[in-house]
Amino acid sequence: MPCETPGFSFEMASAPDGMRLYAIGDVHGCRDLLAAMHDRIFGEIEADRPDDWRVIHLGDYVDRGPDSKGVLDLITEAQKQDSRVLALGGNHDVGFLDFLGSPDAYGLFARYGGEETARSYGIELNFNDDRALIQGHAELVRAVPQAHLDFLLQLPFHASFGDIFFCHAGIRPGRPLDRQQQDDLVWIRDVFLDWEPLHPKLVVHGHTPVRAPDIRPNRVNLDTGAFMTGRLSALRIEGAAKQLIGVS
Repeated sequence: MPCETPGFSFEMASAPDGMRLYAIGDVHGCRDLLAAMHDRIFGEIEADRPDDWRVIHLGDYVDRGPDSKGVLDLITEAQKQDSRVLALGGNHDVGFLDFLGSPDAYGLFARYGGEETARSYGIELNFNDDRALIQGHAELVRAVPQAHLDFLLQLPFHASFGDIFFCHAGIRPGRPLDRQQQDDLVWIRDVFLDWEPLHPKLVVHGHTPVRAPDIRPNRVNLDTGAFMTGRLSALRIEGAAKQLIGVS
């Protein structure tokens, strides 16, 4: 199957004329960091008044950090204020939904930070006792606001503006951007991370924690492990100009 012609490097890729783009890396329950990042970004927008803009969250809002509920409150409220605030789905967001649907003691949610997510809703989960888990699951389902459930259910898994393609984990190299599969968009690692040729667009992603934003000719990784490092990273793109933003 023919693929799209590669062509946009980090230096060449541009936002649409007149539009400023912001991409924010993995939050993982760190509401305080996201609030600081929002203050920084929306302060710039208010001061500079670009003709148009988008703020794109790259997924993984829940698990591991202390306040997943607060993160979802913050993003859903920001979206109510302005529809140009976008949020993409990550694997942990999908895992949270999966757990709400069925209390799996061995799934992603149980193994990687679900206890902290439940605790942010005031619920203690015990993954080592089947009866307790069923009870805790029922309590968590009741505790999660409908607005959060609607938000998670309606998350898209990619967005594209100008020469930039945004997603959580990455793309399957060689597959057209409009035919990428959800599983790759939220889970892919090595085959994408190790790919050196240019993609049809510059890919801005998270998912794989790095010490500092990782800028490659064909992609930018903004996951700086907020819950471990206390650092949340973002990228501003206006025309072909790009600037990293960090809060800690």
